[in-house]
Amino acid sequence: MKPFLDENFLLQTETAQKLYHEYAAQMPIFDYHCHINPKDIAEDRRFKTITEIWLAGDHYKWRAMRTNGIAEKYCTGDASDWEKFEKWAETVPYTLRNPLFHWTHLELKKFFGITEVLSPKNALEIYEACNTKLQSPEYSCRNIIRMANVHTICTTDDPVDSLEFHRQIKASGFEVAVLPAWRPDKAMAVEDPISYNQYINRLAEVAEMEINSFDDLMIALNKRHRYFHENGCRLSDHGLDTAYAEEYTAEEIDGLFLKIRSGFRLSIKSIEKFKSCMLYEFGRMDHLQGWTQQYHIGALRNNNTRLFNQAGPDTGFDSIGDKSVADHLSKLLNRLDLQNKLTKTILYNLNPRDNELYATMIGNFQDGIVAGKIQWGSGWWFLDQKDGMEKQINALSNLGLLSRFVGMLTDSRSFLSYTRHEYFRRTLCNILGNDVENGEIPNDLELLGAIVENISFNNAKNYFNF
Repeated sequence: MKPFLDENFLLQTETAQKLYHEYAAQMPIFDYHCHINPKDIAEDRRFKTITEIWLAGDHYKWRAMRTNGIAEKYCTGDASDWEKFEKWAETVPYTLRNPLFHWTHLELKKFFGITEVLSPKNALEIYEACNTKLQSPEYSCRNIIRMANVHTICTTDDPVDSLEFHRQIKASGFEVAVLPAWRPDKAMAVEDPISYNQYINRLAEVAEMEINSFDDLMIALNKRHRYFHENGCRLSDHGLDTAYAEEYTAEEIDGLFLKIRSGFRLSIKSIEKFKSCMLYEFGRMDHLQGWTQQYHIGALRNNNTRLFNQAGPDTGFDSIGDKSVADHLSKLLNRLDLQNKLTKTILYNLNPRDNELYATMIGNFQDGIVAGKIQWGSGWWFLDQKDGMEKQINALSNLGLLSRFVGMLTDSRSFLSYTRHEYFRRTLCNILGNDVENGEIPNDLELLGAIVENISFNNAKNYFNF
């Protein structure tokens, strides 16, 4: 019987252990997609409690707590930090076999040296021990990033963002690159004319111009795109329920925009046409500047209207969607490729039924010039656990080139989530180690070690070329 969470956690063979400890573990972290607040890094924030750094904003934990019968006041409500932590500790034993159980204890071990299993019995002791360490300057945001051996961080930022905190971080001389990533979802969210027009008015303000036509919208967005580029951005990201690639004309889109600006609600078909145009235009912008674009596809968001109205977005009321994606994703990529405007692209699926679909889609648009130009991203959101990562790695191995994969990211709002890279690397090494033991791949540690190092860090560094 193996002990829980020892140094060989998830590493079932001697080969896996060598690959992880001698190759993967030493590599820096290139976290090219996350949701942490750059303000916290700019100000080198120090968290008062483990609750602040661990539970605030973590919709994964909130979903588990609600499922465990914990009232909303202990999730997104006004309960004290200790009360919220206590309720999380009460929930943890019930998360057994959920990835939260692994993540929780990896984070406690990595950052606080705590190897006990969290439960109501030791909750207060662990709470106080973590809080004591957090009071130390060694546990400021920047030092936690250093502790995790992070090389690069890409945040997620709206076109109207000032990027002032990214500039502050750069000016401070912080050795870790903290770069913005362009997330223009609100610029194409035309379902609600009222909120959309409020957003366009804000965009007009920061772009210092009036936006009265679709051409004006494109000029404003291009101005902001160049501003992001000037501030180090080389990466975009789009959160989509599905891909959009309807046929449209310039006259149609201009008319639809004028209709929206007049406060009229568009039909479903018109919304799809408008979004199709926007995705194409965003793709052209990214290609012009040499950026990489990311498409996160397949979330069904804000399902619970009552609790969404109470707690807001990104609080744990999203799930996997099941919209068809293949035809329109192919058309979108092909539309850009036909105009020689298809930039480096990373595709992420949320529905696991689409694994092989995505693994084969990326092969359609490789150009023979850039290695791994079109990537299938790591297991995302509901799939970023051991089983999901294993399935993604196996499908990519079967249908593409695993050795060209740009690897893992945190996709997190927590500074303690860098252990997700460790979790991924252990899983990767275990798969390769088992293959060696089974005689399915050569027992060549030099070859396999290089592949592990590349997927852990080098491939991302070379691919993004920041």
